[in-house]
Amino acid sequence: MKTFRDLKVWGKSHELVLAIYKITKKFPSEEKFGLVSQLRRSASSIPSNIVEGFKRKSRKDFAHFINIADSSLEETKYSLLLSLDLGYSTKADFGTLSEKCDEIGRMLNGLYKKLSS
Repeated sequence: MKTFRDLKVWGKSHELVLAIYKITKKFPSEEKFGLVSQLRRSASSIPSNIVEGFKRKSRKDFAHFINIADSSLEETKYSLLLSLDLGYSTKADFGTLSEKCDEIGRMLNGLYKKLSS
């Protein structure tokens, strides 16, 4: 692989970020510096950590950043659940984004295991 863009998990996580930016535009304006900001930061942290890890010189370092990306994914999942419970997102949006998160989680787990072996 020549670039982080060759990683399917990066592509899926980038798509997730774009989808989250789209749905959070509909959130109440009073959440701009609260849940909107937190959700966007945690989501964008997923592909950002994949990119940073990809550029590291060792598999161990790369695996470390994949673990961080996975942690950011969990934080994103919680924020999505909170946005549903607060009535800021629809069940349909929540379901779609949760499925994306689950797929990314499986991919991150697989990559972590590969790097750690």
